[in-house]
Amino acid sequence: MKIRIPLLLLAGSCIVLLNGCISVGPDYEVPETPMPDAWHEAVQGEFKSGDPDLQTWWTVFGDETLNGLITKASTNNLNLKTAAARIEQAAALRGVSASQYWPDIVADASASAIKTSPVQGSIEDEFYQAGLSMAWELDLWGRIRRSVESADASLQASVENYRDILVVLYADIARNYIDVRTLQERIILAEDNLEAQIKTMELTENRFNSGLVPRLDVSQSKLNRSRTESQIPPLKQSLIVAINRLSVLTGDMPYALLQELETQQPTIPACTGAQIARGLPADLLRQRPDIRRAERELASQNARIGATKADLYPTLTLPGTLAIQSLGGGGDFLSSDNVTYGFGPQLRWNIFNGKRIRSQIAAEEAGTQAALHIYEQTVLLALEEVEGSMAAYANEQDRVKSLKTAAEAAQTSVDLVMELYKSGLTDFQNVLNMEQALLEQQDALATSHGLISLDLVGIYKALGGGWTPPEEEPEE
Repeated sequence: MKIRIPLLLLAGSCIVLLNGCISVGPDYEVPETPMPDAWHEAVQGEFKSGDPDLQTWWTVFGDETLNGLITKASTNNLNLKTAAARIEQAAALRGVSASQYWPDIVADASASAIKTSPVQGSIEDEFYQAGLSMAWELDLWGRIRRSVESADASLQASVENYRDILVVLYADIARNYIDVRTLQERIILAEDNLEAQIKTMELTENRFNSGLVPRLDVSQSKLNRSRTESQIPPLKQSLIVAINRLSVLTGDMPYALLQELETQQPTIPACTGAQIARGLPADLLRQRPDIRRAERELASQNARIGATKADLYPTLTLPGTLAIQSLGGGGDFLSSDNVTYGFGPQLRWNIFNGKRIRSQIAAEEAGTQAALHIYEQTVLLALEEVEGSMAAYANEQDRVKSLKTAAEAAQTSVDLVMELYKSGLTDFQNVLNMEQALLEQQDALATSHGLISLDLVGIYKALGGGWTPPEEEPEE
């Protein structure tokens, strides 16, 4: 079997050209993002400079139950498992894009019986064929490379999406856990006040039976008790909702955590440390997974421009076939006389397509511009979230001080007015007002303690806490 040398030389030259190809379309550059030098709310004194410990931020609460819930969710949460599967999917699709670097080689074989009519000579025989066919597109203009570049960025975006779900998940668990403990504290306070108000009602009934007070005092005390009693069921319903949500976040059935959380001593988680380190605004570009994801999606979209532009240029393919064909089979099937082959470069150039390719290029360029704006908006929203969370935390710290003073004053007022009422030196309306004020202030104080912890969770979430970014590779 003789293969023509010029064709081999031409094929070899084409393969050499493969290493010298260009990539059409714009090369991607990370957008320059202006960032403020410092946080505005840092001046309030609640935060200190320095790098915050973000990887396991929830440990600042010193709550083992919360730590256990987050550990459980890290392996059981279904949204997290879905995001992990998306990473595997993106990696597989990246492999699909990269496979275009290599030739497609197909093996085929066939056997058929042949019989012609007497008009054709009455031939009856068997035909056998086995061979290989190949098609290899040389990436002269970088279409494949741009496709792989886009797939690489998409894979990286899916990794950042996983990290973003991790950040949100840990924050959601902490928030729901804090809600559970806050609601439990509010229920205890309401029940304690209800018990005190029942004793007050019994006191008014005894004094009424003794002819010391009018029936109005008894009716007002019943009103006060019933009003407090009516506030407890909605709190218990909210508690069940929070526990159910917490159970689902950890990958379990609703009510799965009910017994565990109800039997524990309810304590609202509070930060056990001193001032919180806040870092710098520029750190968000490296720490926030949603920003990192938006940047990778921008890179992926940018690469699609080049992959589409390559369609404007000719495509060079190396097709080839090698087969063995035989009539009648027999022992000479593998004889060189039965070998057929075909090999040679093939050029295809889409000269006219009604501006379809250029319109597709324009669409990809517009998509890239949109992806850039999405990235810029994501950065702005991240800055807004951090500023808002720090402002809420700092202001709630000031509010809780006033509420604590008010709650203490309300308790003192109830004790004093009760003594005055028993002595007949004040009417029952003052007792009624003070008991209502005590419940309101204690409930507001417990809610505020919960809000402080929730705002702290908001800060860590806004900073992108819950994972540690990989070390950046040094630029060459």
